[in-house]
Amino acid sequence: MVFKQFRFNIVIRVLLLTSTCLALFITLNSTFTFTPILVAGLIIYQVWSLIRYVDRTNRELASFLESIRYSEFTRSFQISDSGSSFDELNAAFNDVMKDFQQVRAEREEHFHYLQSIVQNIDISIIAFQRDGTVEMINPAAKKLFQINTLRNINKLRSLSENLADTLLTINPGDNKLVKVQDEDDILQLAIYATEFKVKNKVILLSTVKNIQNVLEEQETAAWQKLIRVLTHEIMNSIAPISSLSSTVESMVKPFAAGAKGAADIDVETVKEIQGALQTINKRSTGLMNFVETYRSLTKIPEPNFEVVKMQDLINNVHTLMKKEVQQKNIGLTTGVEPDTIEVQIDEQMIEQVLINLIKNSVQALKGCQEGMIQIRGFYNKRGRPTIQVTDDGQGILDDVIDKIFIPFFTTKRSGSGIGLSLSRQILRLHGGTITAKSKPNEETIFTLTF
Repeated sequence: MVFKQFRFNIVIRVLLLTSTCLALFITLNSTFTFTPILVAGLIIYQVWSLIRYVDRTNRELASFLESIRYSEFTRSFQISDSGSSFDELNAAFNDVMKDFQQVRAEREEHFHYLQSIVQNIDISIIAFQRDGTVEMINPAAKKLFQINTLRNINKLRSLSENLADTLLTINPGDNKLVKVQDEDDILQLAIYATEFKVKNKVILLSTVKNIQNVLEEQETAAWQKLIRVLTHEIMNSIAPISSLSSTVESMVKPFAAGAKGAADIDVETVKEIQGALQTINKRSTGLMNFVETYRSLTKIPEPNFEVVKMQDLINNVHTLMKKEVQQKNIGLTTGVEPDTIEVQIDEQMIEQVLINLIKNSVQALKGCQEGMIQIRGFYNKRGRPTIQVTDDGQGILDDVIDKIFIPFFTTKRSGSGIGLSLSRQILRLHGGTITAKSKPNEETIFTLTF
């Protein structure tokens, strides 16, 4: 309908222009002087009006298309002085603009929704090109890597060469596990990557999650399951042996003492039997006690949480251990900065962990002159309450330090190998971690993070 009206207007204008031209031809052959001039002026006006009419419409169409091209959807269109023939076109233009406005608003709302998810999710997300140029990094990743901004993946080499190489070489769909030693923290990072294209750029989207706590929890659960099975089987086997040996030993005991009716029995033989049975009984009883000790790894009670000032906790441990440490000619210092730090813990459990660590340090300082143990409380760079026990003793060798938290592993002749394993389980129950770092003959640091 719009174009029919437009064509009708053009036809009318052309017919009028033709009529005027015919009138000019007639007046030129007449005796009138000024009439041809007026008719010629009218022709010029009609031609100019026709061109202006067509050009104005074209300009409005061009402006409409440019608005779409440059996403300028706030304009409204009105082709003026065109009569009712262009009212429908004006309305169509404005309806299209409103539709584009609605689509754009929905897209922006969807974009802000996704951006809000990315910015607030607790999984670290990094989007980067193959050359390492970072397109996007969310706050969780900045917090994990302790950085304010990241322009290139290679900047992570100061934290870990292995981490940077893994991110740059990981293939889409791969899962990688990277261990990072960040000062006093150990990070076990699970990395997953996917790939997509944006404006002819290939983008790798990687998610990075610290699964250290998950690994420790699974490791602890596996050891507990193994211990439960072993102790159950061992106890079932030893109990009847112990009971039987005790019964037999009581039966031959009167004969060994030369009781009436024992004349026909070789007393020395009976004594040997008695001694053997006593040995069996002693060893089986000792083995049951041994198994019962390891069974404690699976029977740690649930913590009784309460808010405790870290300064008070460390002062209590200092008071308990001060005399024992001084007897070994070892110095013991403490410090908490700031002194207002509070932690939600089972105080008795954490005290026991600290006491065990200090006793380990005392043993490590055996034979050292002017040994020193330090207990220090502070917030780590991730803002978590932290306690460190440091000594300058003989230290722990590199090939041993990864095994010290394994149940039953020990480097001490009289050690049971459960102290540090119990300490790790206690920290796990508190939602924290315990890690070790050592330079042999220089420094050993155990770090408790809550």
